[in-house]
Amino acid sequence: MKHKMNLVSSAFKSINSGEKTVEMRLNDEKRAEIAVGDEIEFENIDTHQKLNCTVIKLTRYKDFFELYSNFNKIKIGYKENEAANAEDMYAYYSKEQIEKYGVLAIEIKLI
Repeated sequence: MKHKMNLVSSAFKSINSGEKTVEMRLNDEKRAEIAVGDEIEFENIDTHQKLNCTVIKLTRYKDFFELYSNFNKIKIGYKENEAANAEDMYAYYSKEQIEKYGVLAIEIKLI
């Protein structure tokens, strides 16, 4: 199955360079359809450039704090000189959404 997701430019560039190998999302109904082996087409919301990845692993967590504690910050999209903070995800999802659905680490490989 092929899925489509939008990304901010910084995350898009990090995936395209091969640094970011884990996409973090709310584990809502849409993400529950994703399976290992599926393809994801990411679109840069600013440039509309697209890239394709294969899903190689899925891991569900209760929240982003748990997810962050299981991954190297580079793999989830931070630079070496940046502090990784799970609260950064509140810019995208509310605490209520996270409590309701949990979160998903989507490990990907650039095609």
